[in-house]
Amino acid sequence: MKNILNIENLSIGYIAKKQKTIVATNINVAVSHSKFIALLGRNGVGKSTLFRTIASVQPMLNGAILINNKNITDYNSVELSKEISVVLTERIPLSNLTVYELIALGRQVYTNWLGTITNHDKLMIKDAINQVNINHLSEKKIDELSDGQYQKVMIARALAQDTPIILLDEPTAHLDIVNKAEIFKLLKELVNKQHKTIIISSHELQLSIQTADDLWLMTNDDFISGNKEELIKNNNLQSLFKSEIISFDKKANQFIFH
Repeated sequence: MKNILNIENLSIGYIAKKQKTIVATNINVAVSHSKFIALLGRNGVGKSTLFRTIASVQPMLNGAILINNKNITDYNSVELSKEISVVLTERIPLSNLTVYELIALGRQVYTNWLGTITNHDKLMIKDAINQVNINHLSEKKIDELSDGQYQKVMIARALAQDTPIILLDEPTAHLDIVNKAEIFKLLKELVNKQHKTIIISSHELQLSIQTADDLWLMTNDDFISGNKEELIKNNNLQSLFKSEIISFDKKANQFIFH
């Protein structure tokens, strides 16, 4: 089966007043269908920048990003929105939207110019709500939700958008351990049952190692990707945090604090 996502010689960063600020270079990775991938790295290393670049929220500095062997620069906004959905860390501004109305926005790329919701759209919205198990929240206002509930709603909106690729930037930030585990379990089930390709950035090292199929390891100097068992075997996780107070124990299959 061909890869759903290819990243080739990618450089990411920012352009301001014709000045380039390079965050990371030489990023190369291929992603097949139905994978759960965790992007790990220290704060400030460029994880969010990479996600925003893949989602075409900000331009790449060099290289190519291909979805189904087509460069993302050759997609228009509607076409790209049918291939990839994004859940970023920023909360939407407080509004009077209900949970149902916010999830329904995921169908915008399929509606006509009047924004008419069809019966098929309604079925997709209902299915997304059922998959995330938030029927009891449908009529709640967005600003009434807890952080954990809000994350589930945003995942449901991405499901309603019905894209083969879902990017989630720090989906478990500010959540307690139970909600974190629930989100990881939900994402893993979506990969296995709905055959989505889900890529998350996370600081939840142990949950990522336990649940992800592949890992992307991002440091200031390197970008390494691969099957997590191979990365563990090759001591790649050890290089993720260069510190005397933390190391990766292959036998225990976890990071150890000293």
